Amino acid sequence: MELKSSLDPENKLLKSWTSEGDPCSGSFEGVACNEHRKVANISLQGKGLSGKVSVAVAELKCLSGLYLHYNNLSGEIPKEISNLTDLTDLYLNVNNLSGGIPSEIGKMDSLQVLQLCCNQLTGNIPKQMGSLKRLSVLALQHNRLMGQIPASLGDLKMLRRLDLSFNGFSGIIPARLAGITQLEFLDVRNNSLSGVVPSAFRRLKEWFQCGNNPHLCGVGFSALRNCTIFDNDTVKVDPFEPLGPKKNNTASKENPESAIFKAHCNQTHCSKSTRFPLAAVVSGVIIVTVTLTGAVFLTIIRYRQRKQKIGTTSDISDGRLSTDQAKDFYRKNVSPLVSLEYSNGWDPLADGRNGVGSPQEILNYLRFNMEEVESATQYFSEANLLGRSKFSTVYKGVLRDGSLIAIRSINVTSCKSEEVEFVKGLNLLASLRHENLVRMRGFCCSRSRGECFLIYDFAPNGSLSRYLDLEDGSNQVLDWSTRVSVISGIAKGIGYLHSSEEKKPAIIHQNISVEKILIDQQFNPLISDSGLPKLLADDIVFSALKTSAAMGYLAPEYITTGRFTEKSDIYAFGVIILQVLFGKRMLTSSMRLAAESCRFEDFINTNLEGKFSESEATKLAKIALMCTHELPTNRPNMEDILHELSSCSNSS
Repeated sequence: MELKSSLDPENKLLKSWTSEGDPCSGSFEGVACNEHRKVANISLQGKGLSGKVSVAVAELKCLSGLYLHYNNLSGEIPKEISNLTDLTDLYLNVNNLSGGIPSEIGKMDSLQVLQLCCNQLTGNIPKQMGSLKRLSVLALQHNRLMGQIPASLGDLKMLRRLDLSFNGFSGIIPARLAGITQLEFLDVRNNSLSGVVPSAFRRLKEWFQCGNNPHLCGVGFSALRNCTIFDNDTVKVDPFEPLGPKKNNTASKENPESAIFKAHCNQTHCSKSTRFPLAAVVSGVIIVTVTLTGAVFLTIIRYRQRKQKIGTTSDISDGRLSTDQAKDFYRKNVSPLVSLEYSNGWDPLADGRNGVGSPQEILNYLRFNMEEVESATQYFSEANLLGRSKFSTVYKGVLRDGSLIAIRSINVTSCKSEEVEFVKGLNLLASLRHENLVRMRGFCCSRSRGECFLIYDFAPNGSLSRYLDLEDGSNQVLDWSTRVSVISGIAKGIGYLHSSEEKKPAIIHQNISVEKILIDQQFNPLISDSGLPKLLADDIVFSALKTSAAMGYLAPEYITTGRFTEKSDIYAFGVIILQVLFGKRMLTSSMRLAAESCRFEDFINTNLEGKFSESEATKLAKIALMCTHELPTNRPNMEDILHELSSCSNSS
């Protein structure tokens, strides 16, 4: 009851917690007990709690999971929380907590997941946290933490995910972190780190994020400036060399001198395979930077531009980010959960059942359990509802690793009745990988709910349809270059679907529309629902096509043949081109005539206010008309379309 009065001081949200009640009776909201009738789990995420975390929580000695994320809790993290020696999961992220991280947390031997991101925590990372030998996830992003990254974190041999981004860390990235063989993801973006990045991090590929640390350098990292280690143990790097394509850099001409980093090798940490061990070099780095005033100014400008590029809308020093902003910063990464439920009588992944091939085809792909699906959607809160159709419901969610996702819930009765076909469809969805396709992250089959959940990356800017019919100015008007880029990206995605590869057959989407084209943070188009008909029952697929036909996407030959081909996808793509050019969801015959005659005043969306390329408009109109030709044999294939689009962009 002391914990309740602290978390919910006005007694508005935890009214089921009463002094006369039994916490293990099931009547206490968010409380679960173990077999010994001891409180083992408190799940109060997203409840709107506005109090503090009381030291009383330390009296719940058998607590294994504490989930208080997505609330408005303030105050400090009590050091007494370290008395919870059985605690495996501690979720305090997305609150308003302040103060430092208690060093006593290093005593919590059972801790596996520590989520403290998106608060106002200050101070250093306690070196004692290197004692958490079972820790697999450590998320501290979006706080006000300072100082150096303690080398003791390199002792966390079970660590798989480490996120320190959007803080004020300085100094080097400890080389000992590179020695954690289990590490799958490291994010140190938007700090003030310096020195040489250990080359061992190259194994993480895109899962090593280090942008917006101007004084970091490395060898073999696309996001870093190259630095060279010389025989005299010095490291040379030009701190003003821009990332990406070379540009005219007057500052570097005025100040051709590069920064020289002197590093000494500690022989106790030297790698036997290299003459000058990187770990020791990094551990002794001293930064000496010689700059001119103009060069410093240019560096600051580029630094701020790169921050903006990855979506930063508020400087860390300006205060805590809002919950929505913080969620939008989260990266798309792997979830740590891998268990799966099955509904009664519906076990599509049972070994050897129905002659299905090796279940490892799916088992090797990430699987989610029902607890994570419920937690991510805040128990399917209406506030997270993105949309409903006759056969599915889509929710926005946040995984416990911080990833933004979209979860599509499909009732089992809407799926293929033959399990062998369902498994094939699931394998197909899991195999699709393209920059212009929404990526499926995994799935969950729920025994208790009789539903299948498909988990996808979340596209923060909604569907392409949001940017059409903008007479009321309710949404952003897409400029001309963005429209051309969107059309090209859609074409590339369809081209990938239509191509056959070793692990992927040619796929016909069947239901492409502006509603199925999602827009990511950088306004790149992502085709959704690719391969989904392979999972759904035939009558469900047919029902979904009625909307497509009403909107004009359905190719005319389908009426007589009842079959989909690549040319039917091409027809729908042609309709989308016209929609993007006109800025309209519904097309008329007069619009098509305007496109045929290139009457730009009747043809190009007036919201562009005449700011477009006539040559590109003419080319795109031509492609759209070819794609929507009544005879499928007269429509081009996607390879030819991509060639035309390429020449279109080159000519501009």
